[in-house]
Amino acid sequence: MAFFLLVCQGSASVFSQITERPRPKEWDNLVEGTRFIDRFLPMPEGKLSANVWGGENVVPRFVDNGIEDDIRSYWGGNIIKGDDGKYHLYVCGWREDSPKGHHTWPQSIVYHTVCDNSVGPYIIKDTIGPGHNPEIFKAKNGQYVVYVIDGYYLSDSLYGPWKYGKFKFNPRDRKIIEGLSNLTFTKREDGSNLMICRGGGVWISRTGLSEYSQISNKRVYPAVDGEFEDPVVWKDNVQYHLIVNDWLGRIAFYLRSKDGVNWVTDPGEAYLPGVISKHKDGHCENWFKYERIKILQDKYGRAIQANFAVIDTLKNEDLPNDRHSSKNISIPLNPGMLLTMLNKDPVDENTKEVRVLIEAEEGFSPVDDLDLNSLRFGSSEYVNYGKGTKVLRTEKSGNNLIVVFDARGCGVDSKEFAPKIIGKKKDGSLVFGFMRVPWVDYNPSILSARKPAILPGDKIEVYIDNFGLKASADSKFELYAEDGKDGRLIAEGVIPPIEPYSDVKLVLDCKNKVDNADKGYVVRVLSENGENTWNIDSLKK
Repeated sequence: MAFFLLVCQGSASVFSQITERPRPKEWDNLVEGTRFIDRFLPMPEGKLSANVWGGENVVPRFVDNGIEDDIRSYWGGNIIKGDDGKYHLYVCGWREDSPKGHHTWPQSIVYHTVCDNSVGPYIIKDTIGPGHNPEIFKAKNGQYVVYVIDGYYLSDSLYGPWKYGKFKFNPRDRKIIEGLSNLTFTKREDGSNLMICRGGGVWISRTGLSEYSQISNKRVYPAVDGEFEDPVVWKDNVQYHLIVNDWLGRIAFYLRSKDGVNWVTDPGEAYLPGVISKHKDGHCENWFKYERIKILQDKYGRAIQANFAVIDTLKNEDLPNDRHSSKNISIPLNPGMLLTMLNKDPVDENTKEVRVLIEAEEGFSPVDDLDLNSLRFGSSEYVNYGKGTKVLRTEKSGNNLIVVFDARGCGVDSKEFAPKIIGKKKDGSLVFGFMRVPWVDYNPSILSARKPAILPGDKIEVYIDNFGLKASADSKFELYAEDGKDGRLIAEGVIPPIEPYSDVKLVLDCKNKVDNADKGYVVRVLSENGENTWNIDSLKK
């Protein structure tokens, strides 16, 4: 199936920013509710106007959605709800009449804007300072951090005053993956921060302000030939989530992880141009580009709204004092159901039933609203393609509902960390949800090696760090030379238990000498969280 393209007829320059990328054929068999794009809801009703800037593709539109005006062009930014009950959008922008038009973005200014609701209109409250693509988060000490490319602003209050600073980054002997720009952050369960850089590298800071350490050896993005940018990461009460955009193919991918380090890519598009910014009557604000996606979360961490930087035409065609410009828009999301797995033991061939508690929430009664015959439970791989198991019976639990599924054919095994339910309400609208399982460790140790060094006397020295949230068990370290199909074992040893944010030094005897003809080396760390493999071209001396 070819990529869904919305292009301006007769404009050859369009194709410098668009390419066709084939979808996997199996995506044709996905059911509704599989793709992240299925979660987008109609834009809330607002002030509809045609007497505004923009091409015919974005007129009429809701001018009170997000932030826009005739003075500035706005771009990326994200929203946080304050203790004052207001919503705060930290967004960047520049004067629309700037001589370079859209290409004034390197001189962006970060604005603090405020609204009584999450959608808009957002009004500028104050100016923070120069910067592009801001993302606000809360550090472990309670301070607010507004990240911008190459730095950050820090304050005790959402209203400032703000002090500029710079993060410290420690690549830990690794190559920084495509530079340190367009960073995105989320909080781990101990209050530390996980960061994904534009290139897809994973970094961890113990406080959000302390040094960020790179722990990944390669990008976590899907293994496709994409031109990736605009990652956004968040964590809810079940798992970590990540969306990244292939800007050239104009398609975004959605990934999930139990620990923020090991990721799986869900099938289907996370979002596409021209189909997500719809009104309730079906009218679509057909923006040419959707970039810098950011996520607003509820108290459970669920994604309840997406914000995008959007532009009505090619960036090169957005000139000063013309009809073109850009803004930041808000689109609500279906947050999914709150689910609890009641089985305590792993699902296996002897398991007959799976019991799941579905919680009632404001505006949602599982007892009254669910079409029980439509529900399917199982592993994501099964449920996404219309498989999974059906409901056997239900039990009321106050306002909540316990749904009992047939365990046979659900596809849940030891590798499944977030089983899924997809179905519908009686009114035909989508319901879905993920759940944790009691037998999976969602806060494992995360062992990561530094580059091994050659010591005199045919010995190898290596430091192992634990960036996980619990102490590690005995683990194994191996070092191979890449001189054949399976490599030549240079050194191996046992890694003793390591406390979180601590390290150990191993000094190991060489089983085989390091040869100057070695073409490279493989570092392997085998722990309870799986195998971490790192290919390097040389050892420290």
